[in-house]
Amino acid sequence: MEITKRQWRMVEFFYPILLSSVLILNYGTIMATAAGEGKTSGGGGGKKTYIVYVKRPDNMQPLSSGRNPLDPYYQTFLPSTISTMSTDGGESSGGAVFHGFGSGGGVGSGGTDQRMVHTYHTVATGFAATLTEEEAKQVASKDGVISAAPEKVYSLHTTRSPDFLGLRQGLGLWDTAKLGAGITIGVLDTGIKPDHPSFGDEGMLPPPLKWKGRCHFPGRHVCNKKLIGAMNLVSDDSTGKRLAVAPSDDEGHGTHTASTAAGNFVKGANVFGNANGTAAGMAPRAHVAAYKVCGVEGCKESDILAGIEAAINDGVDVLSMSIGGGDVEPFHANAVAIGSFSAIRKGVFVSVSAGNSGPDHYTLSNEAPWLLTVGASTIDRKFKASVKIGNGESLEGQSLNQPKSLNSAAMVPLVYGGSSKVNGSNFCDNNTLTSDVVSGKIVACDRGGILGRVMKGVEVKRAGGVGMILMNRKQDGAVTSADAHVLPATHVSYAEGQKLMAYIKSTTSPTASILFEGTVIGDKNAPAVAAFSSRGPSKTSAGILKPDIIGPGVDILAAWPTSIDNSSAVVTFNTASGTSMSCPHLSGVAALLKSAHPEWSPAAVKSAMMTTAYGINTGGKPIPDSTNAPADVFATGSGHINPALAQNPGLIYDLTPEDYIPYLCGLNYSDVQVSIITDEFVKCKQIKPILEAELNYPSFALTIDPKSSAPQTYTRTVTNVGEANSVYTSVVFDPEGTKITVTPNKLTFTQLNQKLKYTITVTATANAATSNKDFSQGYLRWVSDHKHVVRSPISVTFSS
Repeated sequence: MEITKRQWRMVEFFYPILLSSVLILNYGTIMATAAGEGKTSGGGGGKKTYIVYVKRPDNMQPLSSGRNPLDPYYQTFLPSTISTMSTDGGESSGGAVFHGFGSGGGVGSGGTDQRMVHTYHTVATGFAATLTEEEAKQVASKDGVISAAPEKVYSLHTTRSPDFLGLRQGLGLWDTAKLGAGITIGVLDTGIKPDHPSFGDEGMLPPPLKWKGRCHFPGRHVCNKKLIGAMNLVSDDSTGKRLAVAPSDDEGHGTHTASTAAGNFVKGANVFGNANGTAAGMAPRAHVAAYKVCGVEGCKESDILAGIEAAINDGVDVLSMSIGGGDVEPFHANAVAIGSFSAIRKGVFVSVSAGNSGPDHYTLSNEAPWLLTVGASTIDRKFKASVKIGNGESLEGQSLNQPKSLNSAAMVPLVYGGSSKVNGSNFCDNNTLTSDVVSGKIVACDRGGILGRVMKGVEVKRAGGVGMILMNRKQDGAVTSADAHVLPATHVSYAEGQKLMAYIKSTTSPTASILFEGTVIGDKNAPAVAAFSSRGPSKTSAGILKPDIIGPGVDILAAWPTSIDNSSAVVTFNTASGTSMSCPHLSGVAALLKSAHPEWSPAAVKSAMMTTAYGINTGGKPIPDSTNAPADVFATGSGHINPALAQNPGLIYDLTPEDYIPYLCGLNYSDVQVSIITDEFVKCKQIKPILEAELNYPSFALTIDPKSSAPQTYTRTVTNVGEANSVYTSVVFDPEGTKITVTPNKLTFTQLNQKLKYTITVTATANAATSNKDFSQGYLRWVSDHKHVVRSPISVTFSS
């Protein structure tokens, strides 16, 4: 696409909006909420936000003003009816404009019809503007526009966890990686509380020389050698303009995730006196850069792209995003996938959450193979709160808030919430409990319904109840959460809840008491996969096994912006659960590995984590799911993160960004769709596409016709990062219904960084056709003479 010199002179008069490969047309107020994850945004005045991808011109020339030539080029796509934006000498920063944010630069107030929101120079090609529906049609019809689609709104998906992961001061990976010193983790979330002790800079090195970020908190010395950058990229729902506010955390989510990844050492951390100890993130000496991309309405797609762009341009080494949408969409329509591809091109490792839509299969978010997709599991710490019932039985439960008001031998009347005979009263939903039924009693409430766990207690308290027992449903299984309840309460498993209900039904005068027993370490069932953790297989790319890995994500204690116990404490912490919590654990471990191995690519870091992950809990049994049955590979991926082994994996499965292009063409994406992801023009006819399962991935996800005896063969390449002279022998556990042959069955290396290929050939066996199973699983291990074990899980989906 040719742009004449005359056109460049014309557009040079326009204000440069922002750098980008995506044109975002903001149509007004964002109406979708965090509960409407993956939904498009919309608003009043017939306006909504669009993301529009445009072609990058071939003869891009520098402007005499020094501005990026893409900025005025983007202006040419606006309809002529829209007046251009006035310039006030402001500057673009990190791929997005600051609207009226002091000296931060941005769009002035002189323009009569300011429409731009974000532009992307690094993650894609395009710009942002507020348009009516008719104006949007005009833009979409212009030559050079690739696609236009409404913006979606995504949702947000510690004192013990470092020790549980084997991270200890002066030993192992913490020692080798110098606690992550010199590495910068960019956290895209709800902002950050900059003065929390977790972000103090004691023991920190100065920011890296490559660092280009800025601190957009008002006042001096708010950021420091720990928190080296902070930026707000949330746009206003009604105008589409960047909010002129600091990137403060009003939700708590961003502060919690940032401190989980890289919080500094803080002594005396606890919540309600529980979990007392020294809090630290996974990489305590890594730097933190906070990018606020989520507000009260959720995380808007345009803001996420702007945040990724800013982080890349600032110079982060690791990106941590506990964000995802609920709808399955191709990678070329997913902001996280598109922006992250540009990140890995720059050598930035990207860790994302798998989602909280489990325990069903096919519920994943963030499925792109260049992302590390992280599921959630428990740690071996519990905040014990037992229930003593009138028949003498004791039921195990958990609660973070452990008051003493019910800690006595005296039993209290017990009632099931559903006894109120109001629709939803079994869930203790809002205004469903009646005082004549529950007043003065402990109330048993089912999980589910409208209200969250803590808010159910608010309803119990409103109706006069003195305590609450929260019971898991069957799908919730055995994993419970320790919450800061508003009254004496405990959360029990499905099995314990069934015992409780059987007792209530067995007597006309049931009684109970809740006994609070404090923090207990040593749960032999840990790690167990949380019920909420989203499961595979991947809908977007069935040939890639997702999630990739699991990590701590239940009852994780980390920094919080405010006190949850209404105290005046300066050092404030809270526990939270979700894949939002497991993601930053892996981000922090990635920072440690990047520090220990600066030469490793993002794919190499990811491979090291995956092939050294373990599948056995602390009790010596297979990692269970929430029902206490062994979890399948669609819940665990490669297994649970093992930082100590990941620093020396022996072999790695490496990938360059270019290696993903034949894979994307193999998904039957068009040239234009692939080009949206790669931000460069791709002709798939000139590239030999590959099947999904042929990507050099550290795991295998295969689809086999159980009635066919035709073999399938896949090739992998491994790189020796262990001992120069080493021999690896294959060990295969065949998935049921298959026979797998590995060729060669031995790999002999004579030098470091040597690459060798092997193939696996998979054939359906006779019993595959008669089996009722949809899935089967196994694994391949390469075992070295130096004791390295390189493990790859294998999933098989049977489909005719």
